[in-house]
Amino acid sequence: MKTILLIEDDVVLRDCTSDLLELSNYKVIKASNGKIGVKLAKKKLPDIIVCDIMMPELDGYGVLKKLTNNKTTKCIPFIFLSAKTEFNDVRKGMNLGADDYISKPFAIKDLVDAIESRLAKVAILQELATENNKLKKTLVDDEIKTLNDLKNFFDDNGTVFTFNKDEIIYRQGDHTNYIYLINKGAVKCHQIQEQGKELVTALYKEDDLFGYTSFTKKTPHDETVTAIEDVELTGVSSIEFNKILNNNHKLSLELMQLLSDDLINIKSQLLEKAYASVNRKTAATILKFAEKLNRKPEDPIKISRNDLANVAGIATETLIRALTEFKKQGIIKAEGRNIKVLDIEKLKNIN
Repeated sequence: MKTILLIEDDVVLRDCTSDLLELSNYKVIKASNGKIGVKLAKKKLPDIIVCDIMMPELDGYGVLKKLTNNKTTKCIPFIFLSAKTEFNDVRKGMNLGADDYISKPFAIKDLVDAIESRLAKVAILQELATENNKLKKTLVDDEIKTLNDLKNFFDDNGTVFTFNKDEIIYRQGDHTNYIYLINKGAVKCHQIQEQGKELVTALYKEDDLFGYTSFTKKTPHDETVTAIEDVELTGVSSIEFNKILNNNHKLSLELMQLLSDDLINIKSQLLEKAYASVNRKTAATILKFAEKLNRKPEDPIKISRNDLANVAGIATETLIRALTEFKKQGIIKAEGRNIKVLDIEKLKNIN
């Protein structure tokens, strides 16, 4: 039941109006003058106020000014109820912020209609405000600020793909359609050099992103990606991915940092291939695969000698000789495709 504060100094009119409003299913609080009305409004916070203008102590204009200046009462709908019907009186009341103006004498139906329309307006505005607040909260909640948020977006909205070991995910020259998150397994990125030799450019493991050839142009991939074990990927279209970046600048900065880290790793890899010894290249490659493939350091690495040689940038025969030397030194154990690191610290210190 809605509550009306009725401020009216005429006791007969006040009681009569109050009775009729209560018959219309309203709860009515009565005040005999403006001062009492202001106190009751602040204390009871009614749903709507109906107020006479000409009253002792404090007139209706004064009541409206005081309630408008109070943060708890300034939004309560306010209807003037008065015998003052001159245009200037009506305009003054409306300019002060009144919602409506009912002239005396009045029919109770006119007053009830005015009250209901003002309460309906307030209800609509409150619903809109609630919806807006929900929308704002949703937008804030949905904002993707970090790489972890982005990966959660992949999980919630991406398309799942599965590939068997040695299956090609995309080829060099294919056009970019998806950015991928690895849910399970590992992949290698590789290119074929002019001499026909495969060069492995990167390895990606579970929880890594790959496939971002260009963020601004629709360019084909410049490398081939192959599963080096059974993999499960989640893909988000490159169009959707660009929309995410456009709307989340903090994420763009994190992604720039990721690309910067990738660039540093590639430079380090190139330097190692150019200047490191064969044993050092072999040791570094085993450690790289161990990092990408293993969940536990003691687990054997299941990888072909050819893949190891391609990542190390050396001939397969040269790699096999280095592995044989490591086996003799007790650093690794090799059986078929399985390589198990026995002394990881010694492997890290090979020069």
